Amino acid sequence: MLTLIKVLRWSTVAWLGIFPVLSMAHHSFTATFDVGTVNELEGEVMSLQWGNPHVLIRLRATDELGQQTIHEIESHSLSIMRRMDISSDALNVGDTIRVAGHPARQAENAMFVLNALLPSGQEIVFDPWGEPRWAENIGTTEVWQATEDDAEPQDEGIFRVWSTAMNHPNAWPFPEMFDLSLIDNYPLTDESRVVVEAFDPLTDLPTLNCVSKGMPTIMEQPYPMEIVEQGDSILLRIEEYDTLRTVHMTETVTPANQPFSKLGYSTGRWEGGTLVVTTTNVNWPHFDSVGIPLSDAVEIVERFTPSVDGSRLDVTMTVTDPATFTESVEIGKTWLAIPGIQVEPYDCIN
Repeated sequence: MLTLIKVLRWSTVAWLGIFPVLSMAHHSFTATFDVGTVNELEGEVMSLQWGNPHVLIRLRATDELGQQTIHEIESHSLSIMRRMDISSDALNVGDTIRVAGHPARQAENAMFVLNALLPSGQEIVFDPWGEPRWAENIGTTEVWQATEDDAEPQDEGIFRVWSTAMNHPNAWPFPEMFDLSLIDNYPLTDESRVVVEAFDPLTDLPTLNCVSKGMPTIMEQPYPMEIVEQGDSILLRIEEYDTLRTVHMTETVTPANQPFSKLGYSTGRWEGGTLVVTTTNVNWPHFDSVGIPLSDAVEIVERFTPSVDGSRLDVTMTVTDPATFTESVEIGKTWLAIPGIQVEPYDCIN
C-alpha cells in the first residue's frame, strides 16, 4: 500500500500559500485564471449573487473615453464568507467599488476577485489567506485559520461538529488539485493513466457549478462536518452540497444487493475509540476532481480517530481499486473541534 499522506502533504502547504485554493473544488483555478497577475478595476455593481459555490458580481466599468464594459467577477463561496464574518449586506447593487484580482485566461472581462474597496472606505478581503490592499478589512480570518491551539478539548468522542484544520499540513487529502503534476505520485494503472492524460480541466471537471460529489471526493470538502449517532446508524452531515452519509452499524447489514450510488454503501465498526467505515457500491467515477478515475469495484476504508483530549479528529482513507491503482492508496485529513461552529445550509446556486 502506498501512503501518500507524507509524500504529498508538504506540497499542499506550499500551494495553500500561493493560490485562493478553494475554487479548485469547482474548476481548475490555474487553468482558468492568471494567478501571476493582479489587475485593478473600478465600476458599479449591476448584480450580486451571494451564494455557493461562488460569490458572483457583475460590474459595469467606464473607461476614460466613456466606453462601458460589463465584467464578470467571481470569488469564494458563501460558506467561506460566513466563516470570515463577511455579510452580504456589506455590498449592494448600485455601489461603486474598486476590485483587485486575477484576470481570466480565456474569458474576456472576467476576474477572480481578491479585494474590494467599498463606498464606506472599508475593504472586503475575499481570500482567506490574503491581506488588505487599500483599507481596513471588515472581516476576520480567525475562524477559517483556526489552529490546534484554538480547538476545544471535549469528551464526546467523535460525535460533534468538526472543522477542517486549514493550516494543518494534512488539511487537503487531494493536493493534486493544486498541482496536477502530483498525480504522477499515484501508482496508476496503464488504463487509468490514459484517462488522466485525456482529462481537460476546462471541460471535464466533475464538480462544476452545483453537481454534488461522490465518494471519496466529497471527503476533501473544507466546510464543517457533524458526526451524529442515530439508532443503529452514524450520520455524517457534510455542509458542502448538504451531503448526508449514512454508516450502518448493525452487524447483520451487508452491502450485498444494496443499490450503487455516488456515496456508496457504508458499514461501520468500532476498534477502541476509532470508527472504522468500509464503503463499497460506489458508482461515482472519480477518485478526485481533477482527472483520476474510479471504478465501481472500489473499496474505501476510513478510520476516524479522535485525539486523547478530543480536540482533533484524524481521518485516514485507504482506497483499493485494481482498475485505477496498482496498489492500495492511503490519504488523510485532519479536523478540529472549533467552538461555536455549525453545519450551515449549502443551498447551491447554479
